[in-house]
Amino acid sequence: MPEMSHRRRMLVLAICCMSLLIVSLDNTVLNVALPSMRGELHASVSGMQWTIDAYTLVLAALLILAGSTADRVGRKRTFLAGLVIFTLGSALCSLAPNLEALIVFRMVQAIGGSMLNPVAMSIITNTFTEPRERARAIGVWGGVVGISMAAGPIVGGVLVESVGWRSIFWINLPVGIAALALTARHVPESRAPRPRRADPVGQLLVIAVLGSLTYAIIEAPDRGWGSPLIVACTAVAVAGLAALIRYERRRPEPLIDVRFFHSAPFSGATVVAVCAFAALGGFLFMNTLYLQDVRGLSALHAGLWMLPMALMCFVCAPLSGRLVGARGPRLPLLIAGVTITASGVLCAVFDAQSSNALLLTGFVLFGIGFGLVNAPITNTAVSGMPRSQAGVASAVASTSRQVGQSLGVAVIGAVLAGGAASAAGAAGHAASAAEAAAFLDSARPAWWIIAGCGAVILLLGLVTTGRWALRTTRRAAALFEEGAPTGQVSTSASV
Repeated sequence: MPEMSHRRRMLVLAICCMSLLIVSLDNTVLNVALPSMRGELHASVSGMQWTIDAYTLVLAALLILAGSTADRVGRKRTFLAGLVIFTLGSALCSLAPNLEALIVFRMVQAIGGSMLNPVAMSIITNTFTEPRERARAIGVWGGVVGISMAAGPIVGGVLVESVGWRSIFWINLPVGIAALALTARHVPESRAPRPRRADPVGQLLVIAVLGSLTYAIIEAPDRGWGSPLIVACTAVAVAGLAALIRYERRRPEPLIDVRFFHSAPFSGATVVAVCAFAALGGFLFMNTLYLQDVRGLSALHAGLWMLPMALMCFVCAPLSGRLVGARGPRLPLLIAGVTITASGVLCAVFDAQSSNALLLTGFVLFGIGFGLVNAPITNTAVSGMPRSQAGVASAVASTSRQVGQSLGVAVIGAVLAGGAASAAGAAGHAASAAEAAAFLDSARPAWWIIAGCGAVILLLGLVTTGRWALRTTRRAAALFEEGAPTGQVSTSASV
């Protein structure tokens, strides 16, 4: 990629952030609209889970393919295609006549979304080549997530209350069209010097593993864990994972290159991404049900309650980028682990949902933690790796985020199923004391899951940011430079 002026680099960053904004805003706005959508479309709790997970699953399954495809056919070209498909999918979602159609159209959105964020991150990585400048750019990128979290609940609440839930998809149309025009004019084309070939078998195995596992988790509360369908889905997930690992280790140019995971920071960032976004997905899903179904708040009032969390995320995301650029990823990861854990423990042990002050404190703590965790994930995933592999490396990190969010909604939704079902009939009105108590009892294990996610982030922040971990990154990068076989590691590069 030719050298660009500072002004043009900032413009490219702004265009990439526009794609992140519509994708992130879509998720936060959707959560606030779930109860209204459920009422009009006559959906169950599992139906609400599928409106989120149908999107995140397809996104997770296709992100790595999109990253490697962009490295091969051109990042700008792939990015433009993603904007067109995502914008079209948003228009279709706004017209969905029933729940089944909405789920299908959400999958269309996800196909486009898979071509946006990882490809945009690859464009940023190849545009900002100086490490400190790149860390600041990633901090701005993370700040956009904060903006979407801050604006999403309010924008969603206003739209749902004044126009209806279908209008939440309209806001993607002008932003998508503007980003499309600006990308065509200002973003330069770039490709990897040695892009990898497509891996259709690996792609199908990834889809089988993610789809069957998530289906089993979401549908098990209704069908029972011992039902033949759930057992079969679980068996498919386990067998598919084993086959995927075996196949990818033997393939010269795999979909998921195991050489990335020889880097302890990269592997740690992958697990941190899963934990952080599992906590976020479960947190938003659980509190949307609680605020609107149990407390009987409107969509707008529920959005206002989530505003402190979103504002903390908005403030802390760019701060995290600066911290990573100046001092590395350890400090923001440690603070994020502590605050997310504290938020979960506060609600699990002290019944924070029964006290306005404690509930707001839990929201603020979670917002601080999630705001700080995003920049270290992205920076660690791409730092130290060859620039030619930026698309695939950032796609793995993005995939981990979507896998985490899918699992968070699936697992915590399954945990809440009993309590949520008892309060579902009270949507739009405060639940009875018995219904509220049932929900709070079922929410306690869910809060412990969120606390556990925070504890894992804290532990990995300690383990994967030291000198030993950095040495493993250099060894992993050397494997790409030496062209070592993907499924083998030389003795000098083993970790």
